[in-house]
Amino acid sequence: MENDMQFGMRFRRQDAADKINDRFWHTIEGTPLDEVRRIQEERLRDQMAYLKANSTFYQEKFAEAGVDFDDIRTIEDLQKLPYTYKTEIRESLAAEPPFGKHRAAPMSDIIQMQASSGTTGSPSYVALTESDAEMWHEMTARCFFANGVRPGDMVLHAFSLAKGFVGGIPVMQGLQYMGAIDVPVGADGGAERLLRACADTRPRCIVGAPNFVLHLAEKAPEVLGCKASELGVEQVIVGGEPGGGIPAIRAKIEAAWGAKCTEMLGGTDLGVTYWAECDEQSGMHMVNMDYIITELLDPDSGRIIPWEKGAEGEMIYTAIGRQASPLVRFRSGDYIEVIDTECACGRTGPKIRCTGRTDDMLIVRGANVFPSAINSVITEMVPDTNGVMRIVADFEGHTTQGALTVIVERGPGRDPADDAALKKKIEQRLRDALVFKADVHLVAADTFEKPGAAKVAFVLREYPNLP
Repeated sequence: MENDMQFGMRFRRQDAADKINDRFWHTIEGTPLDEVRRIQEERLRDQMAYLKANSTFYQEKFAEAGVDFDDIRTIEDLQKLPYTYKTEIRESLAAEPPFGKHRAAPMSDIIQMQASSGTTGSPSYVALTESDAEMWHEMTARCFFANGVRPGDMVLHAFSLAKGFVGGIPVMQGLQYMGAIDVPVGADGGAERLLRACADTRPRCIVGAPNFVLHLAEKAPEVLGCKASELGVEQVIVGGEPGGGIPAIRAKIEAAWGAKCTEMLGGTDLGVTYWAECDEQSGMHMVNMDYIITELLDPDSGRIIPWEKGAEGEMIYTAIGRQASPLVRFRSGDYIEVIDTECACGRTGPKIRCTGRTDDMLIVRGANVFPSAINSVITEMVPDTNGVMRIVADFEGHTTQGALTVIVERGPGRDPADDAALKKKIEQRLRDALVFKADVHLVAADTFEKPGAAKVAFVLREYPNLP
């Protein structure tokens, strides 16, 4: 399989340097979609043959669904197959640790493991063969190149560098693969250490979570005696949580750093990152169409819908060319809007914004509400607010027939005596923007912890002493 699937190759530094003036890291990014489809379907058939020979997990799953591997020859044929859910992966891992029944390569071929973030209980451990690892490097390089990183750039690493976290070592590996220089401090090194490294090395780029890079900028005058915008950073690449695509947050990042901000999206289950925003800053492109087939599921109808401008749904992923921990029709939980299907940059992959996660989505009197969308509205109301909020979901599951309780930090210096008017203003803004009824409670600025390396938890199941 490795001979004909053209997994990633090891680049010498000069090979990478030759790409500096190219439009794309790889030609697949600008390939016409009919040719992309041909490549995807050829690799899909090869992947099915590989799973038929090597995956006990999918042998059993497909047999139970009454579908033969040989029946899957086109992208439409994928709809004959059942989805793969995170709960199934956890059960598989528990049944045959450490990599589960869905491991489809011999243990002797495994050279690396990663752990997913953000799940309950034990992490999901993901295995990589040498070919898988090189594929991850290639996918990551394409994203960073689209995001504005170039071979030879110094990149301040502001994600956690914890070994099991996909934003840690795998990001560093992807940057090294593309000939960039990772400045390996990591968010777990603390804001002061990161800022001092930034002042010492003067990186052209920073990569990290949007709230954390904002926190760094806020700390710069205290730590360094200068503004973050004076440190020479030209490109800020953000991911790992909603925010980079929210106009108000993006504007704050760009103003604070004096740099362009672009966004990326991925996850441990399929790779490091596979969606990336180009210089147009108008949505994230799928730049790895030869490694991942993505379907768009309409959660209301349960049908797969076309990739058309304005379409919304959950992304379903099928890995093609994966050996150790392959996934077929994986329910990602990422809920997105298709911004466009064309771009001035020439990339042919659709452009998206991630508006939230289906497992974070709350239903308030029949209206679908994403915490990240509420956060966007609250951020737009600075300086009336501090741009920080928490939702109290004190009900079972994701659905409530009552108003949704939202705790909002008032802006610094805001008089609590004016809370009644501000409460009414925020509730009306949320109703107008997101069509749901909120019960807003105001608290002092800095009530909640400043964002750090971890993903911000917008939803609380309970909150003591509710104002």
